[in-house]
Amino acid sequence: MSRSTRWAVIVVAIVVIIAVALSLRKPQEEIAEVPQEVKLKAAMVTDVGGLGDESFNDAAYKGLKEAEEKLGFEITVVESKKMDDYEPNLRSLGDQGTDISWAVGFLLTDALDTVAPEYPDLKFGLIDSVVEQPNVASATFKEEEGSFLLGVIAAKMTKTGTVGFVGGMEVPVIEHFDAGFHAGVLSANPDVKVLRGYTGKFDDPAKGKEVALAQFNQGADIIFHASGACGLGVIEAAKEQGEGFWAMGVDSCQHHLAPDNVMSCMMKRVDVAVFEVTKRVQDGTFEPKHYIFGLAEDGVGTCGRTSEHVPEEVLEEVEKYREMIVNGEIVVPASFAELETFTPPSV
Repeated sequence: MSRSTRWAVIVVAIVVIIAVALSLRKPQEEIAEVPQEVKLKAAMVTDVGGLGDESFNDAAYKGLKEAEEKLGFEITVVESKKMDDYEPNLRSLGDQGTDISWAVGFLLTDALDTVAPEYPDLKFGLIDSVVEQPNVASATFKEEEGSFLLGVIAAKMTKTGTVGFVGGMEVPVIEHFDAGFHAGVLSANPDVKVLRGYTGKFDDPAKGKEVALAQFNQGADIIFHASGACGLGVIEAAKEQGEGFWAMGVDSCQHHLAPDNVMSCMMKRVDVAVFEVTKRVQDGTFEPKHYIFGLAEDGVGTCGRTSEHVPEEVLEEVEKYREMIVNGEIVVPASFAELETFTPPSV
C-alpha cells in the first residue's frame, strides 16, 4: 500500500469514527433539550395574627393548600410579625416570580397597592379589601349575612337574655360582623340585650379572654367573636366558665377548641376565595376584578357542627332567614348607621 493510500485510509477511518460518535451523542442532546415541567407558584402573606389563629389566616392557608394538592401549585407562606413587614414580604414574593401572591387581610391594602405595580407581569390577590390595579383580584365577603344567622341562634338559645359580641379592631369589616349579629338578635328576639366590646387588635388571646370574661360577668351566656387570634381567648373564657356558657367562632370551624362550649361558628370561606381565584391563574381566566362572596355564593354561613348544640326547630328558623336573605327579602345592615334604620322582618 502506498503512503498516499495509507493516509487516505486513515482519514476515512477518522471521519467514520467522528460520525459514529456524533450519531451516538445526538439522542442525549435531544433529551437534554426537552423542557422540564415548571410548576406554577402561589403564596400568601399573613397579617400580624399569623398562622395558628384557627381562624382567618388558617382559612386562607387551607385554600392555598388545596391549590397545592388539587392543582399542583408550589406554595409559600410568609408570616408578618408587624405591619412594617407587609411591603417587604410582598416584594420578596415578587422577586421570586410568584405567579399569584395573596395579601391576607385589609391591613395589607396600602402595601399591595404600592407593590403590585412594581411587578406588572405577576398577579396578586387581596382578602377583605379592594385594590384597583390591572394585576390584582380583590375578594370581600358579606360578613353581615352570616353573622345575622348567628344572631338568630344566640337570641333563640340564650337563657339569661343577654348575649355579647367581641370584635378586634374597630374597622369597617368588623363592623359588618357586629351590625349583622345585632340585626339577627333583634329579628329573632328584640328583648335580648347585646353587649359589645373590642380588643383593639387581632393577635392577643389574653385580651380576648379579658373582654369576654367581662361580658360573662355582666350576664351574657353566649358571645360571638370576630377578633382573629383574640377569639382563642374568648373561647377559652367560655370553657373556663363551664357548662351553660358559650362562644361562637368565626371564619373557620372552631368547635374542636372547646366542643362543649362552642355553640356555632360563622364560616367565612376565605379558603374558597383563595382557591377559586388561584385556579383562574392556572386556567388563564384570571381577572383583576372585585369578587364578592355572600350567602348566595356560599361564601359565608354557619358551620355543620352547629346542629350538635342547637335544636332542630331553631335550625329550621335559621334556614327561613337564610332563604329570605338569599332571595333579597331581607337586606342585612352592614354598618351601625344601617342598623339604626333596620326593620326586623316577620318570619
